[in-house]
Amino acid sequence: MNFIPKISLLLLFILSSCHSSAQKKDDYQKSIDSLIQNTTNPVFNGVMLISQNGKILYSKAKGYSNFETKKPLTLDSQFEIMSITRQITAALVLKEVEKGKIDLHTPIKKYLPNIKQTWADTITIHQLLNHSHGITDLQKPLLFKPGSDFKYGNEGYPILGQILESVTKKSYSELANDLFKKLKMNNTFCYSKDKDRNLVTGYMNNGGNLEKAENNLISPYKVPSGGLISTVNDLLIWNNNLHKGKILKPESYKLMTSYTIKNQHNFFGKDKEGYGYGLRIIEKEPIKYFGHTGLGNGFSAVNLYFPESDVSLIVLENQMPEDSNLFYASEFKIKNILFKSNLLNKK
Repeated sequence: MNFIPKISLLLLFILSSCHSSAQKKDDYQKSIDSLIQNTTNPVFNGVMLISQNGKILYSKAKGYSNFETKKPLTLDSQFEIMSITRQITAALVLKEVEKGKIDLHTPIKKYLPNIKQTWADTITIHQLLNHSHGITDLQKPLLFKPGSDFKYGNEGYPILGQILESVTKKSYSELANDLFKKLKMNNTFCYSKDKDRNLVTGYMNNGGNLEKAENNLISPYKVPSGGLISTVNDLLIWNNNLHKGKILKPESYKLMTSYTIKNQHNFFGKDKEGYGYGLRIIEKEPIKYFGHTGLGNGFSAVNLYFPESDVSLIVLENQMPEDSNLFYASEFKIKNILFKSNLLNKK
């Protein structure tokens, strides 16, 4: 006699659970919406997306690509991605390793015989890739014995660009553009002063006062270190290919996402975390993930990938706070919103 009511109660419970789950899944979107509409300093001015299994779940463009003309940002707006460039340079190096043209543990003098500095006989490509080389200035002594410590800086990856050019007989731009064309990253390219396409304007933010960032940090020599222009959609294409075995062989990808050295970075927590090849390997936060930040020229960039749930978080802003305590302020809060959501549960 009670069979039908029990079935009805069961169905009601299932439907209620599904609704509750869907509601919770949307909570992170509502929280991010609320965050980026906040008018406290620094106000969010950029583009972001969240994807899972290659599908975009959330995307938003807020603010201006140029504050003088009030031109609005769009999902296809092009930003300087600064140090996120390095994971692309690292992948290009590993592709040449796969071809047998580069050995990770051979001193760089083999590939750049014209380098006069004595450290060229000891520093390896592996050490350039993971910032354990000790170079702070090309004309100064090393900060430490190569491989013994970590010092994040801009001197290693330009040398990797020169090595790529030496072994391939192609320019770094040719190598990068060939890869972007293959991946259909149609809005990604190497920066040059006469080729900025739809690049948005970068601003320095000093207590809410915005000024154009006039001093460009990117020279042709430094392009492999921080000179790529991209969009959130193209960086999603990058993540979907890099982390799913479509660019590198499994053994190369494992090298890129493994580490022999650690370093602390405020965006990734108070503890030292592993640094691979152009990627940080974060293991001490609530969920393991790979990621990198980029900062400079009035731009802030964050690209994170959570392998256990196949989730990407990509945020690009065309503003950079003068106050270092506010670096990646919105991005940090967005990351923590995701940590509290159901989206990052293991599959």
